[in-house]
Amino acid sequence: MTNKPNILVVEDEIENQKYLQLILRKKFDVDFCDSKKSMFDLLNGKEYVVIIMDISLKNGYSGVDLIKELKRKSGYKDIPIICLSAHAYGENKRKAEELGANIYLTKPVSNKVLLSTVDKLIDVNKKAEKET
Repeated sequence: MTNKPNILVVEDEIENQKYLQLILRKKFDVDFCDSKKSMFDLLNGKEYVVIIMDISLKNGYSGVDLIKELKRKSGYKDIPIICLSAHAYGENKRKAEELGANIYLTKPVSNKVLLSTVDKLIDVNKKAEKET
């Protein structure tokens, strides 16, 4: 057990999972899943400070679908979400932001940008929790 913040990454490509693990593991405890079921199994067992969500998933649900579902559930609606997608603009970006994604990043993303984005969302969320 460490004192690192927990991050959940919803990503169905193994190579992308390995890459994100290399970037994130020094500062965060990272769990990975690739489907709606495994995402909710992990969310029910642990508290996460940020979710990194791939938009293009292969298992019948898109990241946009999962964001919509997360934001409807009271236990998860306040977890910040970073969308990570190969699609820079268009309908996916607009829809993800409309549904409550905090940040939309385009693959490939630099290590520095990803880490600073996660840190920023954690800080903003901590401030918001203190105010309530």
